[in-house]
Amino acid sequence: MTSPTPALGARIRAARAVTGTGESVFAAVLLFTLFAGEFWRNLISWPGYFVLAAALAVGSAILVVRSRPVFRWRTFPKTLLVFLALAVLSIAWSAYPGASALGVLAQLLTTIGGLFLGLRLSTAGLLNALGNAFRWILGLSLLFEFVVAVFVRQPVLPLTPVQAVPAGKLPSAFYWSRDLLFHGGPIQGIVGNSNLLAMIALLAIVVFAIQRADRTLRRGSATSWLVVAVLMLALTRSATVIAAALATAVVLGFALWARRVGPERRTPVYVVAAALVAATIVVVSVFGSRLPALFGKSEDLTGRIDIWDAVIRLAQQRPVFGWGWVSYWAPWVKPFDGLATRNGVEYLQAHNAWLDVWLQLGIVGLVVFILLVLTTFGRSWFLAVDRPRWTVADDQPYTATTLLPLLLMAALIAQSFAESRMLIEGGWALLVAIAVSTKRSVPDAR
Repeated sequence: MTSPTPALGARIRAARAVTGTGESVFAAVLLFTLFAGEFWRNLISWPGYFVLAAALAVGSAILVVRSRPVFRWRTFPKTLLVFLALAVLSIAWSAYPGASALGVLAQLLTTIGGLFLGLRLSTAGLLNALGNAFRWILGLSLLFEFVVAVFVRQPVLPLTPVQAVPAGKLPSAFYWSRDLLFHGGPIQGIVGNSNLLAMIALLAIVVFAIQRADRTLRRGSATSWLVVAVLMLALTRSATVIAAALATAVVLGFALWARRVGPERRTPVYVVAAALVAATIVVVSVFGSRLPALFGKSEDLTGRIDIWDAVIRLAQQRPVFGWGWVSYWAPWVKPFDGLATRNGVEYLQAHNAWLDVWLQLGIVGLVVFILLVLTTFGRSWFLAVDRPRWTVADDQPYTATTLLPLLLMAALIAQSFAESRMLIEGGWALLVAIAVSTKRSVPDAR
């Protein structure tokens, strides 16, 4: 990479300067909790986690209100408001109104955190906050697995399990750590789940690589943490996240191609991208049953196909407006009680964000959600491939930082076909933050 211009260098120094401010520290703690919620739940129990989450939501709201943001209807994502309105209104027709009220409350609290990230942080500020949060998650995960492997030498259960631990041999999903660090994984880290840890590692790779490219973090430190993130991704052995990483890399390739050719000659970029998407759909449709073996998965994608079939059958009973929003499935109410149980483990999501939205908010909600995701991705694309404009002239240098929203969205979308994490906690907060910040079109103005 060429050395930064004076203007770019000043912006980089400014980005480094704000990393220790109170607001940036709060943002890092918020993101740590959003992505490592299972750590807190395993450590201080669900009630303790609720108190922590509520405190962070209140803090986010206070910081947003104190900043006195100017609300302009044209610069706020309408699809986000419509989706949230549908979720709230669904309590009226929900088959489980009490659980829906709790789910909507959780969704709104998470949305407040996402609004704080989108309204109060620039793209560079979000990059720094994500970097700080991910360094803590990955560092503590590696330390945790090392302590378990060296000193405990056996699988470890959560300190505060959500349910009574049955006697006898337990399913692997019950354990916080399975003591597999020195056996090549899959490790679970402090989040207690290899797929969650893998996704965090993938997002961390994006963040650390951008920080290294734009020199917003010392090169040695950025390189070291990039190596740690790659190592963690490898040790999780998560096939779904490896596929998401490949999809993210493809999007990066197209974005760099679009940058290189400029806005006047991008037609071939879009033609090739459309052809690739069409080819992918055909390959998945024709060879779908054989593809899991390429990633070391069973033909039923570790039980996902059975879960998808059950969700589709249920969604077809209420296809238009769904059963009512609930966010995490509530296992104490019908129809979720026993809906997705495999090898003694009850799963609380459809393992597909799109099916989950259809199930809970019907076709109407699914259309709104698709529009929310596609418009956010589209704005992120143009933010990434068009030159930044600080003056009238269109001659400013590209930065790696402007790729951040696009690559985060690419990873979230790719993951959404095998997990529902885009609808809850860190995934939803990032979607909200990117939707809001890209709509405002001021990526680095603060």
